[in-house]
Amino acid sequence: MSTVIERQQSAFLYQQVIQMILLMAEQASILPGEKLPSLRAMAQNLNVSIPTVKQAYQTLEAQGKVIAKEKSGYFLCEDPPVKHSPKRARLPANPVVVNKQALIEQVYCGIHQSHAVPLGIANPIAIAGTEQVLAKIMRRVMKEAGSELINYGPMDGLDSLKKQIIRRYLDMGLAVSMDELVITNGAQEALAIALQAVTHPGDVIAIESPCYFGIVELVENLGLKAIEIPVCPDDGIWLDDLEKALDKHDIRACVFSTSISNPLGSYMPDVRRAQLVELLEQREVVLIEDDVYGDLYFTEQRGIPAQAYSKKGLVITCASFSKTAAPSYRVGWMVASQFSAKAKRIKRALSCSSSLMNQWALADFLSSGGYERHLKLVRKRLIENRDRMILAVNFAFGDEVRVSRPKGGCVLWLDLGKQVDGAVLFQQALAAGISITPGTLFSASKKYQNCIRISYGLPWSDELEQAIVTLGKLAEIQRKRGDLTPFSGIT
Repeated sequence: MSTVIERQQSAFLYQQVIQMILLMAEQASILPGEKLPSLRAMAQNLNVSIPTVKQAYQTLEAQGKVIAKEKSGYFLCEDPPVKHSPKRARLPANPVVVNKQALIEQVYCGIHQSHAVPLGIANPIAIAGTEQVLAKIMRRVMKEAGSELINYGPMDGLDSLKKQIIRRYLDMGLAVSMDELVITNGAQEALAIALQAVTHPGDVIAIESPCYFGIVELVENLGLKAIEIPVCPDDGIWLDDLEKALDKHDIRACVFSTSISNPLGSYMPDVRRAQLVELLEQREVVLIEDDVYGDLYFTEQRGIPAQAYSKKGLVITCASFSKTAAPSYRVGWMVASQFSAKAKRIKRALSCSSSLMNQWALADFLSSGGYERHLKLVRKRLIENRDRMILAVNFAFGDEVRVSRPKGGCVLWLDLGKQVDGAVLFQQALAAGISITPGTLFSASKKYQNCIRISYGLPWSDELEQAIVTLGKLAEIQRKRGDLTPFSGIT
């Protein structure tokens, strides 16, 4: 057993102990109900410290995979009941005019209340903050750059940052030129520019279902119509549904997250991603790829951006550092392909340029290798929190809930069943000091009334665990009382 633990591996020692125990359980070397080796025995066998083994056992206990019995030790739990993934949504018959902005504004105010446990906010940086390293970089940048930092930056972005982004794309096998890369104020501005570059008011665009509510609000603001294409919780957009919609409707563009979607956390395999691009380019339909969670993957490799499969230049990639480095920096980008000239004109009209100081700091963060090291740490912690959160949800909500199992990102999607209204639960949870996001925000129409989205991108704590227990109790009260009062805003 001593050869199992490798100190040169990137995984923490206690995580390797966890992996070994799970492997033993999978291979039936330890059976459900059997006692695990004592802390001292396991430490001696693996040549690690007793605190390392204890941390592994306690983590497994928190995940519901091990139970501690007083004066007896740790025992492998019985397998928890298998939970089903969220159901497949239906392809709607026709596009809709979006009217969700007022509701989004009300919920947005609620989920950002400072006193609430912030399960409603997708901010994975909270799990591994970058404030210290970025502050150190910023001080150095300010000293070196001097007065240049208070000037306007280049309209389409700082060259040193663009070069770092291009190098990351090269590592993925995608050649991007400086001219087609535009730095923006977050991914939201990149998406807004992309939509304005390829559509006109009244056009029909295809969006995911469920879909990130920021995109839903953009569609409404730009006067577009939306057709919702169902997303498989595992593999992304259902291509057969998309093909039916393309055959029936004059769709101008699609806004999809082919790497890691929000809120389902699905991951489209590269083969299906290539098929998607081919399907759209055969019909001259533009794909706007929202790749903001692409670097937060849990699979063996990162998904190759859809742009790599484009033969006609009809793919625009939008991304940012908001979910991976610094939300407040508001630095994103777009690979605009053949639409770069128009995208730059729109960018100039909207905001002239992005923060030069923040771009400079991020360029240094990337070039030093610090960003890549940070990503590895964030992914490890997110995977651990995902598993803990799924187990906590299963125990707190019971057999009625269907839970996504994300392949990346920082959020879970919960289908609570017909007896629970996610919008009502949002109000009740907020009154209890917990913020969640009601599922209806993630649809251009009226879908997902019985769903909610919660974030596991937070440091794990007793308060967080108790918040899940409270949500489960509130949902159960709804089931018993039939408390499905209409949602009318924050109360």
